[in-house]
Amino acid sequence: MGKISIRKRGKYYEYRIEIAQIEGKRQWLSKSGFMSKNEAYEAGTTAYNEYLTAGTPFKTCNMSYSDYLDYWIENYCQVNLKYNTIQTYKILIKKYIKPKIGHYKLSTITSVSLNNFITELVNENNLSKAYFKNILKVVKGSFRDATNIYGFIKYNPALTIRLPKITKEQKDIKHLYTQEEIDRILKRFKNNYTFTCAFLTTCYTGMRTGEVFALTWEDIDLKKGIINIQHNVYDKPKDILGRWYLGTTKTENSKRKVNICNTLKQALSNYKKYQEQLKELYADDYKYYHLEDVINEYGKIVDKRIVINKQNEKKINLVFTREDGTYVGTDITKYPYKIIKNELNIDCRFYDLRGSYATKTLNNGIDLRDIADLLGHRNIETTGNYYISSTEENKLKVINSLEQTIKSNTIADTIKYDIKGGIK
Repeated sequence: MGKISIRKRGKYYEYRIEIAQIEGKRQWLSKSGFMSKNEAYEAGTTAYNEYLTAGTPFKTCNMSYSDYLDYWIENYCQVNLKYNTIQTYKILIKKYIKPKIGHYKLSTITSVSLNNFITELVNENNLSKAYFKNILKVVKGSFRDATNIYGFIKYNPALTIRLPKITKEQKDIKHLYTQEEIDRILKRFKNNYTFTCAFLTTCYTGMRTGEVFALTWEDIDLKKGIINIQHNVYDKPKDILGRWYLGTTKTENSKRKVNICNTLKQALSNYKKYQEQLKELYADDYKYYHLEDVINEYGKIVDKRIVINKQNEKKINLVFTREDGTYVGTDITKYPYKIIKNELNIDCRFYDLRGSYATKTLNNGIDLRDIADLLGHRNIETTGNYYISSTEENKLKVINSLEQTIKSNTIADTIKYDIKGGIK
C-alpha cells in the first residue's frame, strides 16, 4: 500500500495509489488529466500525503522560525498562558533562541539541528540546569504546536531533543538561613512590623514571595491556625491605575491550606491588631483597595488589578501594606534586603526562606511528600526523587517541629507589635 503508479490514458497521465482495504477488498485512489508524467507524480504525492492526514491539505511552511515564534506567542501563549510565563518565554526567545536558529525556515529545522543548538547553548553559557530546561521547554512547545495545532510542519523535530550532560559547576545562589542570621535580621528591622511579619510568615510556611504578598485577612483563619493559599501577586509595567495584579497560584496544585504554628499565629494576631490601630490613627487618609477586572482582546478575563478604592467598591483587606495602607506588593522587601546585604553582610534573598523551610523540615525527618504538599509542588521530583503518601498528622508535625527549630527571644519580642514601637 502507498506506492504511486503512473500510467498514460490516451493523451493524459493518471496517478493510482492503493489505499486501505474495505471489507477485505482492495481500494484505489486515482486521478487523470495530467499533461506529463512528472505532473501526475507530484499530484499523486500530494494526494497521498493528504490521505495520510485524513484529508487535511498540507502545504510546506516557508516562514522563518523567528516569525513563527512571534505567531506562536500571539496566538497560543497570550491566549493560554499566564502573564509572567509569557514574559519569561519572550526573554528566552529573544536572548537565546532567535539569535541561534531563528533565521532558519521552520520547515527545514531537523532534530539534528535542534540537538546541535541545545548542545552549543550549554557549552557557551554558564547557566543553571533549570534555566536550560526552560529554554528547551519553549522549543519543544513551539514545535509541538506547529505540528499538532497549526499544521505548519508534518513532523515534530523536537520530540527527541534533550539536554546534554551538564558537567560545569554552577554557582549555588541559594542561601540557607541560620538562626543567628534570622535573629540579626529581626533585630535590625524590629520597628518595621510589616517586613518582619512577612519575613516570619515565609519562614514558618515556606510560601512563595508572591503568595505571601497576595494574602488578605480573609485567607487567614487565626482561630483554626490555617492559611488558605489561593492567589499570587505579580506586577506589570506601571500605568495610571498601578502595576500590581492578583492572579491564580503558580499551578493548580499550588492552591493549598497550610497549618500555622503558635508563634506565627501570635505574630499575625498581634500584627492584625496593630494594623487596626493604624486604620484608626490615619482615619480618612488610610488607603484601601479593590480588584478591577482587566479583559484582553479575546474577551477573556485574565487579570485582576489591585486598584486604590475611591468609589466605595468592595474592599480587599490586604495583609502586608505600609503604615498608611499603601500597597506596594513585593517591593516591601527591596529596601530591607539592600540593608541585609550591604550592612549585615548576608548574601541572601527573601525567596531563600522557602528553600530554608524545605531543608530544615527535611532535616527534622519529615516525609518529602508532606513537604512537597506544603510547598505546593505539583511533582514530588521538584522536592525530592521519590513519592510518599501524605497524612494530615505529618503536616502538623512539620509545623510543630519547625517552630522548635526557629525559636528565639528575639522572635518573641519582635511579634508583640504594639503601635508605639512601630510608628516612625
